Amino acid sequence: MEPAKDRPDLLAAPVRAALAQHPDLTAHVAEIDPELADTAEFCRAYDVPLDASANCVVVSGKRGGETRIAACMVLATMRADVNNTVRRQLDVRKASFLPMDDAVAATGMEYGGITPLGLPDEWPILVDPAVADLAHAVIGSGVRRSKLAVAGADLAAWPGAIVVDGLGK
Repeated sequence: MEPAKDRPDLLAAPVRAALAQHPDLTAHVAEIDPELADTAEFCRAYDVPLDASANCVVVSGKRGGETRIAACMVLATMRADVNNTVRRQLDVRKASFLPMDDAVAATGMEYGGITPLGLPDEWPILVDPAVADLAHAVIGSGVRRSKLAVAGADLAAWPGAIVVDGLGK
């Protein structure tokens, strides 16, 4: 692991920009095999516990013709409660995962590497309390060839973040 600011080559452009705007955030980055970026494979190959890894999923719903989007941070051992908790947070009738191509286009990040750092400012970032409690959460870096380690408390305090009880199941 190296300080993320020292390895901009391992970060997606929006993540680099977000870290530059938040110089006090401590984030470390590690280069990985991009073929092992999916959480289960990554954890197996690099001997990282699943409960130390957090996934960022992008969810959307519509209300009155307006599309509402949020990012959800849950432990790799959990699933985001999209049909209840996320739907209520977005105040929409139905919520679902944003299609891969739409998520990649909207974030400027690679699928399988999407992270809350560098997402569009208008998106709320819903964080499960278990993620907020991690000393170091292993998360995406915006690209599939690396992972970040960031304190869960820093993710919970990130601009736009809301800690939501019951987000992960």
